[in-house]
Amino acid sequence: MLETIQSKYHKWDSPHLGREMELKVYGTEGKPILVFPTRGGRFFDFENFEMVEACARFIKSNRIRLYTVDSIDHESWLNTSLPPAKRALRHEDYDAYIMQEVLPFIHKDCGYRGKIITTGCDMGGYHASNFFFRHPDSFNAMISLSGFFHLQMFIGDYMDENVYYNSPLHYLPNLDDPKILQLYRKSDICICVGQGQWEETMMANAYAMKKVLKDKDIPCWVDFWGYDVSHDWVWWRQQLPYFLEQLDL
Repeated sequence: MLETIQSKYHKWDSPHLGREMELKVYGTEGKPILVFPTRGGRFFDFENFEMVEACARFIKSNRIRLYTVDSIDHESWLNTSLPPAKRALRHEDYDAYIMQEVLPFIHKDCGYRGKIITTGCDMGGYHASNFFFRHPDSFNAMISLSGFFHLQMFIGDYMDENVYYNSPLHYLPNLDDPKILQLYRKSDICICVGQGQWEETMMANAYAMKKVLKDKDIPCWVDFWGYDVSHDWVWWRQQLPYFLEQLDL
């Protein structure tokens, strides 16, 4: 089925990152979805692990178009050779790359001027949520699968301004701007996690995020799947189409 989906490969030298970056587009019409890879992953992982094929019916019916991007996690949060402050600064470069390069590319590529959806699994789920919450003027839906919402597993208790504003479980509880909160309330927020192997940290994060959003009166769908549901592609291939079916695409 994948061979019947039209796809295009793109790359360019990113001025914000100082190196070549790659992405791939699947589909020709429909609402654009920005897809972040798993921890330290690449733009082609979504295809290689059959996630694109799992979403094929939505792509082929012109409901969605996927834009799968590269990560630079090994240069930022995962780079243990750098102190946390410098890792955070490198992630800020990635934020600029996504917002000032990738998003304009998406809008030009598909002629769509509205807000788009973010999604991802594992660390991609973190990126999907962090970009959504940081930039609600650009995104109006988020599907985070087995994601986490703070950075302590990588940098411990270190905190500075850049870390703070990239850790949703830190900045959201203190956010009180009514305009931003209203944007969240008008959006679709989907968080899914299994209760099986390797999901313990993600479960704890999901419960914490559910409480934060409830306290802010922000509607959200936090879905805990069964005790057999592990932190693995076999489940993510089931979860993403399930949540896409619920959205008004």
